[in-house]
Amino acid sequence: MHRFSMPLAALAVLIAASASGSALAADPTGLWLSQDGDVKMKVAHCGDAICGTIAWLKNPNDESGKPKTDKNNPDASKRGRSIMGVPIILPMTADGADKWSGQIYNAEDGRIYSGSFTLGGATKADLKGCVAIICKTKTWTRTN
Repeated sequence: MHRFSMPLAALAVLIAASASGSALAADPTGLWLSQDGDVKMKVAHCGDAICGTIAWLKNPNDESGKPKTDKNNPDASKRGRSIMGVPIILPMTADGADKWSGQIYNAEDGRIYSGSFTLGGATKADLKGCVAIICKTKTWTRTN
């Protein structure tokens, strides 16, 4: 019977490399460009969850030339705030190695949806929002 043996130090290096590789693959933080190329979202850790805010807009001004505001927010006190920095991924918690689940805010209609952010490799992610059983998914591309 042949017995395979590996030095303990080599085994530790393999385990560490494997763990750090998967940690990097499952890191959603950074800047992400929307599928349409008109919004960049900054994803960051917020406690044990992830959050995402609007960091850049291709067209940051409204029809009158003024900076866009959160005009569709159901909370009237927030309608005058700048759209820049508005949270769109509300705190989402890990739901597997490459997926986070929670809620998303859609500034276009002012509604909050159940949703998820799922990494599809190091540079792609799907942001999905759902109402009941109807879902819409957009693919985002990491820009940094």
